[in-house]
Amino acid sequence: MATDLRISPRERLVLTAIVENYIATGEPVASQVVAHRFGSKDGMSSATIRNVMASLGEAGLLEQPHTSAGRIPTAQAFRFYVEQLSGFSRLAPGTLPQERRDQIEDSFAGVNSSQQFLERTSHVLALLSSGVGVALASSTEAHSLEHIHFTRLTAGRVLAVLVTMAGAVLDRVLMLDRDLSHTELEVAARFLNENFHGWSIERIRVELEHRVEAERNEYDRLMASVEELCRKGAFAADGADQSLYVEGVGNLVASEMDRERLRQLLGALETKQRLIELLNAYVDARQQAVRVVVGLEDSIPEMSNIVLFGAPVRLGAESLGTVAVIGPIRMQYQETINAVSFIAQLSDRILQAPQ
Repeated sequence: MATDLRISPRERLVLTAIVENYIATGEPVASQVVAHRFGSKDGMSSATIRNVMASLGEAGLLEQPHTSAGRIPTAQAFRFYVEQLSGFSRLAPGTLPQERRDQIEDSFAGVNSSQQFLERTSHVLALLSSGVGVALASSTEAHSLEHIHFTRLTAGRVLAVLVTMAGAVLDRVLMLDRDLSHTELEVAARFLNENFHGWSIERIRVELEHRVEAERNEYDRLMASVEELCRKGAFAADGADQSLYVEGVGNLVASEMDRERLRQLLGALETKQRLIELLNAYVDARQQAVRVVVGLEDSIPEMSNIVLFGAPVRLGAESLGTVAVIGPIRMQYQETINAVSFIAQLSDRILQAPQ
């Protein structure tokens, strides 16, 4: 969300200096510190900087924790800073140093499925950002069927392996109310593959609900098997079934958060559905770059001083999910934006999306 602030170029320079100094030190920033950064250029005397800081304070961009202390940037100031950095999140990832890009690509060695890619991503982002790395697989409604196969594991337990048109592999163990034979599973898979190739998963699920009722008498045995498999989640589209990978929560413990706020935040992060709702609320699968959101209290009150960096992941034209970093407001914004953007674009190369 844009801040819609109109400040002068001089005010922008001072605000940027204060934000970056606060990110580096965590301490209130005094006018002398800003003056030392600029020296005598642009007429930036200590008196001028003090006047600028007073103006920024009146605009709600700086606050003064103590009478004699320096100033610290507000959440609104961080939002403005992010807009200046990214041009409303249209930042190219090419600014990552080659050494860091090589390091990231090496971290994905051996990955050959979308699940592995997302799981590895949460780990890599946690290491790179010193925040919480999060990866969320897209709901199955975004996928189109290439092929589905069922394997009987034990009585009443079936492994469903679904391959999408973009080459993503989704698997789920189904717990059935009745046992199905190998033959029944083969017939059910052949029926689905022959009749619904290329259909979206959500469309298949809806169509099967209609056919199960309309054709129950004609295809009683076949449709009973298909109904059981689908009812138990072969084509589940409920967001609660989305795979969520989270790593690096321990990084927050090392931050300067007070104990009570940290306890509340960790409680929020432990609730899977709330994290899924958070990512779905702020990251659109159609967006083309990283979105940075400072202050997540609209979704989770405990996250008022938390920042989210999120981007969609695709394989060809198909959505695989969302990758994100969640961390304290004092983050290395430029580096984190670059890392999230670069990783979000790796999936096509690593998973070899078809042309």
